[in-house]
Amino acid sequence: MPTLYTVIRRPLITEKGMTVKETQNTLVFEVSLKATKTEVKQAVETLFKVKVTGVRTATVEGKERRRGKFAGYRPDWKKAYVRLKDGEKMPEYLNSL
Repeated sequence: MPTLYTVIRRPLITEKGMTVKETQNTLVFEVSLKATKTEVKQAVETLFKVKVTGVRTATVEGKERRRGKFAGYRPDWKKAYVRLKDGEKMPEYLNSL
C-alpha cells in the first residue's frame, strides 16, 4: 500500500475545480498515475477525515512543447474527482487566496 502523499500529489486549484467544489460537494486532486480509485478514496478519507461517496479519475495526456527547433512532451498525469457524502464538511486546503 503506497503512502498518502504518493497517492495524492496536490489539490487542483482551478476555476473549474472551485466551481465543482462549491456546487457538487466534490474535491479535485492530482494523483499518481498508478493510483487506483480505492487507494484515492482511502487516502482522502484518512487525510481529511471525511466520508467519500465516489471517485472518478481521468488521465490527461501531456502536451507537446517546443523550445525553438527542439520539441518534447510534458508528462502524462492523472486527476481524481472525489465526491463527499452529503452533510460532510468541506476541508479547507486553500488558505492563501
